[in-house]
Amino acid sequence: MTTELTGRLRDALGAADYTYDAVAALIGTTAQAALGRNETTPGLRATTGGSPLETLTRIWLLQATVPAEAAERALPGLVDELCAAGILERSLSEVAARVDLRPYGTDGGTDGGGNLWVASDLTPGLDGGPQRVGPDHVLGISPAATSLAELTVRAPVASALDLGTGCGVQSLHLAEHVDRIVATDVNRRALWLAELNAGLNGIPTGTGAGIEIREGSFFEPVAQDRFDLIVTNPPFVISPATGERLVYRDSGLPGDRVVEHIVRTIPRHLTPGGTGQVLANWAILRDQQWDERLAGWMSPGCDAWVVQREVLDLPSYVELWLKDAGLHPSTGSGSAAEYFDRYDTWLSWFEEQQIEAVGFGWINLRASGAETPDLRLEEWRWDVEQPLSRENAAHFDRIAELRALTDAELLGSRPRLRVDVVQETFGPAGADDPSQIVLRQQTGMRRARQVDTVEAAFAGASDGDLTVGQLLAAIATILDEGPLDSRLGDVRELVADGFLELDAPRD
Repeated sequence: MTTELTGRLRDALGAADYTYDAVAALIGTTAQAALGRNETTPGLRATTGGSPLETLTRIWLLQATVPAEAAERALPGLVDELCAAGILERSLSEVAARVDLRPYGTDGGTDGGGNLWVASDLTPGLDGGPQRVGPDHVLGISPAATSLAELTVRAPVASALDLGTGCGVQSLHLAEHVDRIVATDVNRRALWLAELNAGLNGIPTGTGAGIEIREGSFFEPVAQDRFDLIVTNPPFVISPATGERLVYRDSGLPGDRVVEHIVRTIPRHLTPGGTGQVLANWAILRDQQWDERLAGWMSPGCDAWVVQREVLDLPSYVELWLKDAGLHPSTGSGSAAEYFDRYDTWLSWFEEQQIEAVGFGWINLRASGAETPDLRLEEWRWDVEQPLSRENAAHFDRIAELRALTDAELLGSRPRLRVDVVQETFGPAGADDPSQIVLRQQTGMRRARQVDTVEAAFAGASDGDLTVGQLLAAIATILDEGPLDSRLGDVRELVADGFLELDAPRD
């Protein structure tokens, strides 16, 4: 698709006000919720007026055919060219979509003030239709893509790698704060759509441009390159790697080897201080703790923060991905016998591999260069505040700050309780003293930490006025305790977990 045609299409979308907010207002919350369940009827009932916005919504968001004259009014002079380019298809009197093209709202804005347009392959399974997709199917704005976008550190940097870009959603976000982006994929159709999406959003492509598109598997296209930021939502489905491969979810490697390979390789492609962020699945083995296993994937000189957000039992996992591939009889493909055979084969393979469950979460890496890198692997299934981009950046900043502080320097620093932290006490009604004291964050990870009297008093008095040493001495006097310098480890934990912030010592 030529740059000139892409620009004219972008102008037509803007003229029709085909934006996230306008479409949401047009179809309403009920129709939006129905579309989330792959049902288009409420949306079709809300878009019968024939305006350009309604026509574009029917063509792309609802995947309905529209009269050719209505399409011409919404896309003046463009319909035939878009058909030739593979964006639309036309019969004598009707026009329909060949790809999905929908508005996408963001916090920032690249040529759209918070609105982007994203093209991908058509959504399968609408209104109970067949779910089956082709091997080179390109996903659009999936929950996983949104999750990765919310996790990604958004500090301005010079370079970033979008590994396995798909339709290019992550690159569109990166363009808001990165000077040069390289987007790679093994799927040529994905690269075509990623380039189209860059053009639709006014982002230049090419060598040395805003987004450089490169074809190839994993890190092959960037073998000699290093980046300030690497993000990836790889094809992480854990399977026997048999049968038809769906490129967007199947790596061709058995088990979770693709995730292990990426995690082990990212540090070689990070600049000093660079960040790598991976959204992934991993196998939980029968005879090994998940965190112990993943810790073995981490590289020297690289801090890591791994969060397991969810654990799926094996039948649930197999059912999820068989249905995603359109291989359940109810989704329009295959017989019950074929489904049973695939299901049973997958579970048998899990048993052979001694896999007892599948974990889902994120892996954050920071090229710190530390001789003893900080490794934090934790399970956190509770609610967090999205986006977590600032929290991800702040975590590694806190680790670097604490690593640089000697105990003497820590004693001279001035702690300040983070403004969102509250204290909760628990105990029998009428009791003089609580049986439990909990510090709880209201933002970010929303961590909760059970503390004793010393930690509670320390946190409550941390207002940036007194030093750590002065606070510990005062609390020791009040509680009639000996010196509390041994509690510096607790202070470091409170800082590392984000409950406390450290002000610089005063001259």
